[in-house]
Amino acid sequence: MDPLKTKFNEKATALRTEIRAMLKEHGNKKFDEVTLKQIYGGARGIKTMIWETSQLDPIEGIRFRGYSIPELREVLPKGPDGKEPRPEGLFWLMLVGEIPTEQEVKWLTEQWLTRSHVPEHTFKVLDSLPVNTHPMTQFSLAIASMQTESCFARRYDEGIDKADYWDPTYEDTMNLIARLPRIAAYIYRRTYHNGDHISPDVSQDWSGNFAHMLGIEGDDFKNLMRLYLTIHADHEGGNASAHATHLVGSTLSDAYYSLAGGMNALAGPLHGLANQEVIRWIFKMLDALGTKSPSKEQIADYVNSTLSSGQVIPGYGHAVLRQPDPRFMAQKRFAEEYIKDDEVVKVVWKIFDVVPPILESLGKVKNPWPNVDAHSGALLVHYGLKEYSFYTVLFGVSRALGVLSALCWSRALGFPLERPKSVTTEWVKSTLAKMEQEA
Repeated sequence: MDPLKTKFNEKATALRTEIRAMLKEHGNKKFDEVTLKQIYGGARGIKTMIWETSQLDPIEGIRFRGYSIPELREVLPKGPDGKEPRPEGLFWLMLVGEIPTEQEVKWLTEQWLTRSHVPEHTFKVLDSLPVNTHPMTQFSLAIASMQTESCFARRYDEGIDKADYWDPTYEDTMNLIARLPRIAAYIYRRTYHNGDHISPDVSQDWSGNFAHMLGIEGDDFKNLMRLYLTIHADHEGGNASAHATHLVGSTLSDAYYSLAGGMNALAGPLHGLANQEVIRWIFKMLDALGTKSPSKEQIADYVNSTLSSGQVIPGYGHAVLRQPDPRFMAQKRFAEEYIKDDEVVKVVWKIFDVVPPILESLGKVKNPWPNVDAHSGALLVHYGLKEYSFYTVLFGVSRALGVLSALCWSRALGFPLERPKSVTTEWVKSTLAKMEQEA
């Protein structure tokens, strides 16, 4: 018996029935207006998606099934030392909307362990690539290569009732998430440690085993991985990697194709790749200033020179948030507890004091506050993970939890192919002319 699958089916069936009734009664009611700015502005803020697993509030930040990040740290089952939440618990919460028990999280950890075998041909695909291939390219290709294992593709070819699409999607999701730490660690060791790979430790939880396979031991780093993989897991459906996964999935592509698409979006500099840009910018600043302990005045001068050269300050600003990112604050709390005397961490905190007032003074920045990327690099560097180009792969392992649980819901609720209507600029001009004539 699979208790998680059973519970998910019960929840999905009930919500699907509720949504159908709601649409029958209220389907023609207008909930939003689209402006010309929104048409041209990347559809920002237009409410056109249902994303059950999380919601982003401009002030309060991300909530997973109604729970804030500080609340999750209190209520989710934690690692062996009882300090940081286990991502397995967050996945359970996102999938069925309930905080799991210790026993349920233990079951999920064991499930992922039994499903974690990576096909041999995936390793061969990776080994065929030049060693200097960007880790995100390797990660995306590895995910796509495992599509040969797709339960959904097989069941679809055999003929499956669309009401049951969620079932093989769930199986693919569980298998894929189980394998991602092994794949990511293989890429890391192959790229930066001469292919000196480390075998999995079956006694560890999902995050602890990932840390072990990366080759960075110590309970503190395992706790960092638990926190990191939890807070990066989801950020509602409109962000690029989530939306790309949803879009590809809406074509009935399976979880492998869908996640590969999402990871390709995550690799963009305007999205997940920003985490490597932050720490690179910090070290570039320290080199330019000739010190590892710059004053706030020195940092302010460097920030102003960066802005005057037409560049942005990496890690600051967010499309939705209007307060410091709670994910940044969670990492700051971790640093205060574990590594408060680290030099780079202290620089991150000084930047936090300096940058927002400068950006506010420009009068054009809606959100001058740090986002999640502003802190993560300093934590990783402290524990020896200094290879910046790998950081987005870490992000991707975590983000898979949210986007794939959401994919299960898309299948269960029978969401259609996503196909927004596009217009031409000529159409816009013609429509504006008609509006002026009618005014």
